[in-house]
Amino acid sequence: MSLKRVVITGLGTINPLGLNVPEFWDNLIKGVSGACPITRFDASKFRTQFACEVKNYNATDYFDRKEVRKMDLYTQYGLIAAREAIKDSALNIEQEDAKRIGVIWGAGIGGLETFFDDCKDYIQGDGTPRFGPFFIPKMIVNMCGGMIAIENKFRGVNYTTVSACASSAHALFDALNLIRLNKADVIVAGGSEAAITVPGVGGFNAMKALSTRNDDPQSASRPFDLDRDGFVIGEGGACLILEEYEHAVKRGATIYAELAGAAANCDAYHMTAPDPEGEGASQVMLDALADAGMKTSDIDYINVHGTSTGLGDVAETKAITKAFGDDAYTLNISSTKSMTGHLLGAAGAVEALACVLAVKNNIIPPTINFHNLDPEFDPKLNFTFNKAQERQVNVALSNTFGFGGHNGCVVIKK
Repeated sequence: MSLKRVVITGLGTINPLGLNVPEFWDNLIKGVSGACPITRFDASKFRTQFACEVKNYNATDYFDRKEVRKMDLYTQYGLIAAREAIKDSALNIEQEDAKRIGVIWGAGIGGLETFFDDCKDYIQGDGTPRFGPFFIPKMIVNMCGGMIAIENKFRGVNYTTVSACASSAHALFDALNLIRLNKADVIVAGGSEAAITVPGVGGFNAMKALSTRNDDPQSASRPFDLDRDGFVIGEGGACLILEEYEHAVKRGATIYAELAGAAANCDAYHMTAPDPEGEGASQVMLDALADAGMKTSDIDYINVHGTSTGLGDVAETKAITKAFGDDAYTLNISSTKSMTGHLLGAAGAVEALACVLAVKNNIIPPTINFHNLDPEFDPKLNFTFNKAQERQVNVALSNTFGFGGHNGCVVIKK
């Protein structure tokens, strides 16, 4: 059967580098770090005392007080990103068939802050169950997608992808294929996360997954550096409006880029560690390229998962050289997590957004905080260290990998 083409017609975000897309892109290409001491709670007794928080956020700037009480922070971030993207798309909802507009949202954890706060109040109380009436709807991981649809009266497909840090990449993957199959005209796709909480930081500390560079938070996220010591947890959300190409052209939409292909697979190796040889990661990139009808020589830029962990960075570079061969040396690689931190379930959407902007503007955002190359990495690879690089970017890949071995890759082209 003939598949529809899918384009990107709206962008939105709120993340540690900005409260909107222009702020985010400006700080991204300047190489700004979003890391700072944790303000959300007293982290003085934690091994890690810093994170990439959203800056200058006041919920009542976006919602009235009654609404705030009904939504976990991860839902607030998702709604804000979706609002910006929908407005940016100039979609006239009243003139559209609401049954043909869907929402596919990714989140790895959902309402962790809500869950912790209500359980803490119960445990510290006299044993009388006084859970709030919004405890369940605030906490559940699918609520953000539901709230986006309720706010905009979108009546099409609506669900949430949950695959740890690959969640929002898988949301893009599903949205792409549903539009291709003519199941929708438009899908609001993306992800959000708000896990900078006591259990979020405490849990990742217990795994020894987080950097403990408390004396210098801004240089803590240093993918591919010899002295990397773990990732920096981030928060926020990002949204891409995906639209069937002819539908977008007919209404005169601004088209940022085309979502040309995507793929998903599993390492089937370990709960938290990647396959050390990068087998699954290598294959998911090749599968995404095949889905897009492209060759490795077509790729100009890979926004890597690049979390700044010992095992993950090594496995991913092995995967790239395995999949791309000599073509690996002609493209740019960068990890924007060096600036945003790791947004967990929202990472795939934020980094796909970075790829869209790289394709649109022909600028590769940098991998900051590089000092000494780990000898595990091929020095001939271009990691775009410390400074953005201008080059023609016709096609970009975005890699996202999650605990459980979940892998996702999307292909974005001019």
